[in-house]
Amino acid sequence: MALVNTRPHALMLPFPSQGHIQAMMQLSKLLYARGFYITFVNTEYIQERLEASGSVDSVKSWPDFRFETLPDGLPPEHGRTSKLAELCRSFADNGPLHFEKLIDKLKHSQPDVPPITCIISDGVVSFPQKTARKLAVPRVSFWTHSACGFCAYFFAPLLVGKGLIPGKDDDRCLTNGCMEQIITCIPGMPPLRVKDLPTSLRHKDMLEIVTSEAQAALEADLVLLNTFDELDRPILDALLKRLPALYTIGPLVLQAESGNDRVSGISASLWTEETGCVEWLDCQKPYSVIYVCFGSVAVMSDQELLELAWGLEASKQPFLWVIRPDLIHGDSAVLPSEFLEKVKDRSFLVKWAPQMKVLTHRSVGGFLTHSGWNSTLESICAGVPMISWPFLAEQPTNRRFVSGVWNIGMAMNEVVRREDVEDMVRRLMSGEEGRRMRKRIGELRDESMRAVGKGGSSYNNTEKFLKEIQMGLIDS
Repeated sequence: MALVNTRPHALMLPFPSQGHIQAMMQLSKLLYARGFYITFVNTEYIQERLEASGSVDSVKSWPDFRFETLPDGLPPEHGRTSKLAELCRSFADNGPLHFEKLIDKLKHSQPDVPPITCIISDGVVSFPQKTARKLAVPRVSFWTHSACGFCAYFFAPLLVGKGLIPGKDDDRCLTNGCMEQIITCIPGMPPLRVKDLPTSLRHKDMLEIVTSEAQAALEADLVLLNTFDELDRPILDALLKRLPALYTIGPLVLQAESGNDRVSGISASLWTEETGCVEWLDCQKPYSVIYVCFGSVAVMSDQELLELAWGLEASKQPFLWVIRPDLIHGDSAVLPSEFLEKVKDRSFLVKWAPQMKVLTHRSVGGFLTHSGWNSTLESICAGVPMISWPFLAEQPTNRRFVSGVWNIGMAMNEVVRREDVEDMVRRLMSGEEGRRMRKRIGELRDESMRAVGKGGSSYNNTEKFLKEIQMGLIDS
């Protein structure tokens, strides 16, 4: 009789978007380094992109870190993250049946594939809850968003009940001045303006989706957040009253690479990283470069691109700029030849960059960012102050915390002008305000390192989480 593999087996299911996959991969690497067998489930579309970028080449031959796929129910030409509500609905409608089939396939795999011992799904992918109950294994809800973003989603019904956010599809809040209305009723949160709330709460379709998924966290056996106690204490205290099995285990970008050199080659990038930019950074002065990147989903108008470009040119600061081919609404990003000529001796442009290597480089002194949570947390871990230009989801909430709570960055205006870009870059890179922010974010960087170090808050939470998963202490 063949021996059954008794290793703990975690099935990982991220939401099919770059930032969510990246955080889930970091958690997978941490679990793998602790002895877990990993099954990482992507949509077919995402898996094709990962393989095309070469991100998962190093893993393909591993018998204990496997990839599986599900269809997302959308045609190949669909914009997916550019039509987020459609992607959410389609994945929620098509995912459960195919997920059940995948589970059945894994149950009848070779003996060297251990039984599934836990399902860890994205916070906005709650449909595996029923499957976990059938298998009598815990389902862990991993929220890859910021704590402030998750808090806004979780307490959204309170805001709807008070009439503070739209409950139907119209844009009245965008035009009648109520975007500046102050909100003080979200537990654990400082006063916010309506415009500081996640954009997902402004329209009925996404409001229903994120509210439903956030409330589903109440059914999960464990809830994980990629943050650390010292950064988000008031919010965590408020959430713990409703979600007692909530653990902070971040920053995962620091935890994921520790303890196992083998996992360092695993990536979750949907684009091929252009490493030549690091060599260019090697030739720049310390803290002189402003790094510009707007993540994997944000898009801007032609005019916004031009205002940003000429603002960077006027600042006279060296810059490394990530310009995705799809950065512009419905078109390719094209910069004026005059601009390129003026900045050729102090700029480097790439389609995608190895972001953590960039942020931790000695020459980088500032980050102009969309304020996605992965980017924000990486900037904190690197000790690099930010200029925050949010576009969607909880990015406006992150901006509020970066600029008004943690005091580690500046908030860009909603209407971006080149004069504002120039002014903010100069203030951040060489002004007294920037120096104060650099000092403060350096303190948070040190706090983050202590949190994941032995005896730190995230280290202890991770140990408890792993013990519960491996020892079966969760009542499923």
